[in-house]
Amino acid sequence: MAPKSKILIIGGTGYIGKPIVEASAKSGHPTFALVRETTLSSADKASIIDNFKSLGVNFSIGDIYDHESLVKAIKQVDVVISTVGQPQVPDQVKIIDAIKEAGNIKRFLPSEFGNDVDRTNAVDPAKSGFDDKVKIRRAIEAAGIPYTYVSSNIFSGYILPNLKQFEATAPPGDAVVILGDGNVKAIFNNENDIGIYTIKAVDDPRTLNKILYIRPSKNIYCFNDLVSLWEKKTNRTFERIYIPEEQLLKKIQEAGFPLNVIYSLGHSLFVSGDQTNFEIEPSVGVEASELYPEVNYTSVDEYLNLFVSSGQATPPLPFF
Repeated sequence: MAPKSKILIIGGTGYIGKPIVEASAKSGHPTFALVRETTLSSADKASIIDNFKSLGVNFSIGDIYDHESLVKAIKQVDVVISTVGQPQVPDQVKIIDAIKEAGNIKRFLPSEFGNDVDRTNAVDPAKSGFDDKVKIRRAIEAAGIPYTYVSSNIFSGYILPNLKQFEATAPPGDAVVILGDGNVKAIFNNENDIGIYTIKAVDDPRTLNKILYIRPSKNIYCFNDLVSLWEKKTNRTFERIYIPEEQLLKKIQEAGFPLNVIYSLGHSLFVSGDQTNFEIEPSVGVEASELYPEVNYTSVDEYLNLFVSSGQATPPLPFF
């Protein structure tokens, strides 16, 4: 067997970066995390850094705004994965420039980890964020850099613990606000599973210059069915408060940041159905759970059980 690729993760101490770093190290890839000097000594990041050290992760000192350090880090590896946050997405052109100069990278996975940004009907401000990712895709392709785009859809941790009830920290107690009619299907994936699928793709020729869609069959739900599942688990009935599309669009226009972003993302996911309103084209993409059936992914049903067993189902909570 060919040796496993050496992987550099940029943004590895962030929300989705952490499970990707862990998956890389645990699967035996020589794993490097690009970090600033200050990150290594930060009290806020200490537990993350200690965990990475325990997994044998190597630290490359630098950041995307220091071209020399970035090129140096990239020259040590075979694959680059970016997990930078939305504000830094446009700045990934700096990673592209560094990859071009280094000349040794066989795969680049830019920071996407959400919708397929070439297939969205989003409204602003979410649309602008998706457009930034589209520009990075086109820049990668224009530079001739081998790539895989990961369309991981919804992070379970963002929505399932509180069923997308704004500012809530646990599932709803009495009422659930639902965007649209609640019948549009979306896809919810555990972050650790996203990390595992992402790392499996880096050396796979079937994912080269393709979109890796993470669409496991047990994780495709409409919001009404999510609420029904939660009712079944808790033996309770929740009041369902629906926000029609026209009212939602008005809320998006009137709300300030960041609520306008949250509402516009909700419109994309739960009204426009941007994650499920198309079929995967084999010439463009592949589906992760079909490629890697050996991955025992966490289903939505199993994920919600965590909150039933922890007793977080009972308090009444604020909603949109």
